[in-house]
Amino acid sequence: MPYPLDAAAVRTWCGLALEALGRERERIDAINVYPVPDGDTGTNLYLTLESATRAVEAAFDGHASTGTAPGLADAMGAMAHGALIGARGNSGTILAQLLRGMTEVLTAAAAPDGAAGPGAGEVLRRALRRAAASTYEAVAHPVEGTVLTVATAAADAAERAGGEASEVARAAHEGARTALRATPGQLAVLGRAGVVDAGGCGVVALLGALADALSGEVSTAPVVVRADAPIPEAAGCEVAALGEADGCGDPHADGPAFEVIYLLEADDDAVAGLRTRLDGLGDSLVVVGGDGLWNVHVHVDDAGAAVEAGIEAGRPYRIAITHFGGTTTRTKEPELAARAVVAVVPGEGLAGLCAEAGATVVSVRPGEPPASGELVQAIRQAHAREVMLLPNNPELRHTAAAAAEQARTEGVRVALIPTRSAVQGIAALAVHEPGRSFDADAVAMTSAAGATRYAELAVAERQSWTMAGVCQAGDVLGLIDGDVAVIGADLAGTATTVLDRMLSAGGEMVTLVLGADVPESLAERLERHVRERYLAVDTVVYEGGRYAAPLLIGVE
Repeated sequence: MPYPLDAAAVRTWCGLALEALGRERERIDAINVYPVPDGDTGTNLYLTLESATRAVEAAFDGHASTGTAPGLADAMGAMAHGALIGARGNSGTILAQLLRGMTEVLTAAAAPDGAAGPGAGEVLRRALRRAAASTYEAVAHPVEGTVLTVATAAADAAERAGGEASEVARAAHEGARTALRATPGQLAVLGRAGVVDAGGCGVVALLGALADALSGEVSTAPVVVRADAPIPEAAGCEVAALGEADGCGDPHADGPAFEVIYLLEADDDAVAGLRTRLDGLGDSLVVVGGDGLWNVHVHVDDAGAAVEAGIEAGRPYRIAITHFGGTTTRTKEPELAARAVVAVVPGEGLAGLCAEAGATVVSVRPGEPPASGELVQAIRQAHAREVMLLPNNPELRHTAAAAAEQARTEGVRVALIPTRSAVQGIAALAVHEPGRSFDADAVAMTSAAGATRYAELAVAERQSWTMAGVCQAGDVLGLIDGDVAVIGADLAGTATTVLDRMLSAGGEMVTLVLGADVPESLAERLERHVRERYLAVDTVVYEGGRYAAPLLIGVE
């Protein structure tokens, strides 16, 4: 039975698409030869869609707290935004733009009841057309035989289809599959390798999931991301490296050395100049987004210049720079370390502190928790046989558990240390000892974290009920072990009250982590307070930096 094109359908679509990409991720990675044969297109698409899915679930959770349900515009907006902020690589960036294009049409057409209305089929046709067009707008130099071609073919097939949204989606899926099979004849590098376009495979998977979500029926067609051309080995090339095997050559050997990706807060008017500047620096330029937030992707030789261009246009952050040197030649893998620590931390100051202590750091911003795929990537980056994973946030326990399980399937022994705050992570990291046995180290780190009570000071954004009473917007909240325990008028007074409550149960060490906008005088005041009222209690102060809470407190 067909389902309406509404928020519930978007939620189902996300789940089915994520499942499909997760199932076929390695297959897509294996046929990734364009624009760079770095074997990560499937992974990048999966991580991008995982971010989109998390955003949609957050939209549903937010409405559930008020007893309402999100509309189509809410769900699609969340999906597009999640993809934008979590976009990985060239393929993920284009996927984010495709979803943004669909959102523009679906949001405008949403009916008062939150669905697409009786003309949902026509609305979806227009949404798919806008999605295809927007991908061309985002790419500086479009190339046929790629994801762009597949998306356009899907829109063409959708326009020829009649009937309900489910029929339109199924037609788009079939059109995309047909176009995907033709890509080796459109792009020479694909033809030489004997594979279809990897990014196009992702679009086929996405549209197949949409058709299944709207029809309620699972497609009986062959695996949607299957390469209909011979597999790379049959053509004499090793695609993952695309090295010198049998004279296949390396299509990117003379290309730029770095991939640069960052999110950019900038006025729309500034982005035109940024595109021109980056286009002169390198290739594979894709800039997607709008309304003040953009995702920038480019391949360059001068990574610093690409970042500087972003600084001139606005404020870049989440900057990721990847060197292509290891993607096109066969090199001996470095020897695995015996054991490593991976820590999730808010704030650049804490990130630096943990990195100095030897941890592999996953930096996060408020409201943008990492996806499990990001944690798996960090575990791989740690390059160790054994890893201690510190999530440092109770809301990340399921995400971290999923990442740990994935890493275990790849042969890495992972201990998930149940740290609920960055100060617990600092305590656990302080007792980490690689020379101990794996189990003994995990027990010691878990014990140190469990023996550390934690608190956080935050500013209330709106009036609400708390365990300490009703707070007003602008009140300072003191949360102890995750629950609001103190409501105050100023940071210093609230912090002092929180400290007294925590130390009333005893303690030997106080850890203070200050946010970027908190004056050093606050730390001095709290240190003096502890010194004068609690004998034999030491205090240590760290700078949390941007994106850290105004104040974190740990008591051991």
